[in-house]
Amino acid sequence: MKLKTFGSQDVQGKKVLVRVDFNVPFKNGKVKDDARIRAHSGTIGKLLDAGAKVALVSHFGRPDGKVVPEMSLGQIAADVEKAYGKKVRFVDDCVGGKVEAALSALSEGEVLLLENSRFYAEEQKNDAAFAGKMAKPFDAFVMDAFSASHRADVTTNGLFSLLPSFAGDVLIKEGEMLGAVCESPAKPYVLILGGAKVSDKIAVVGNLLDKVSTIIIGGGMAYTFLRAQGYATGKSLCEENRLDFAGETLKKAEQKGVKILLPLDNVVAEGLEATETVTVDTAAMPGDKMGLDIGPETAKLFSDALVGAKSILWNGPMGVFENKLFAAGSMAVGESVVKATEAGAISVIGGGDTASAVRQFGIDGKVSWVSTGGGASLEYCEGKKLPGMAPLEVK
Repeated sequence: MKLKTFGSQDVQGKKVLVRVDFNVPFKNGKVKDDARIRAHSGTIGKLLDAGAKVALVSHFGRPDGKVVPEMSLGQIAADVEKAYGKKVRFVDDCVGGKVEAALSALSEGEVLLLENSRFYAEEQKNDAAFAGKMAKPFDAFVMDAFSASHRADVTTNGLFSLLPSFAGDVLIKEGEMLGAVCESPAKPYVLILGGAKVSDKIAVVGNLLDKVSTIIIGGGMAYTFLRAQGYATGKSLCEENRLDFAGETLKKAEQKGVKILLPLDNVVAEGLEATETVTVDTAAMPGDKMGLDIGPETAKLFSDALVGAKSILWNGPMGVFENKLFAAGSMAVGESVVKATEAGAISVIGGGDTASAVRQFGIDGKVSWVSTGGGASLEYCEGKKLPGMAPLEVK
């Protein structure tokens, strides 16, 4: 997807509002992962270099339209300043006179951080009057929060009709990379699906089944497919109401010549808190245990399927990777994705838990792109038009 971007002439000397995503992990008064903050550095740098006055707006947590001090963006102003190497001035509102005064007082090279937009209930209602108040002090709007682009809020959608609007670097890159694997992928194209639920991936499978060469299925969702094939799955996750879908998908894939690969062996335990594991063949799943990772035979099967791939989309881990006892499968697949990337494949990690996994394994910089949005990337891969992107699309 190609999006409308800005040039220096569009923003020079102008007051520009940028929708960023600063909804970062925050605990005990500290930002635990500033990746989302750092992601916007390119966009903000370009705006400042062009001589724009820059204000940043974001949500933070779920205050439900109320002022919640524990969810104030003022708490992360120092982290934003550190990430960008610029003086950041915080204002405790996102609309009205305080914002106008702070903009007027902003010095060259400084950045203004506005208060949590979700302190106002009107934000998530995409309220037109609230959008007008927010737009009033500004000359232009830049949407750069891909991870919130599937929401039709004031700050992700309602400002497009009120201000000259452009896509920032993050949004542009997401459109390019997700477009490469969802719209016109080079073949062989391997889709890797994992995570807990088949329900979360139904629309993705429906949208991409005609485009893929191979679908690898691991994680908890694999057991619904295995049950549909007649295997016992013990205490493993299984969506009984999705067995028909799983069976139909297997038949459709066979008719279309698409390979679907499922686990041959599994790392099983009594539960998530277990300290001991056993590896068993899929045909020998114990009734009192649950599958929590793919086994080594499956890891090799999945890795071999990635050799020679030209396009790879990975959405969902192969197991409960947060626990080192159940991380080996996801790590093996990740390393194989890296090898395929080094051999020339375009590899896209679909955000969310998968992004967390590749960061945990230290391979996030070795793939083509790690999406900044879990839910947004999922909806993009389902073929939906995202309200925070579609208005900026260049036909």
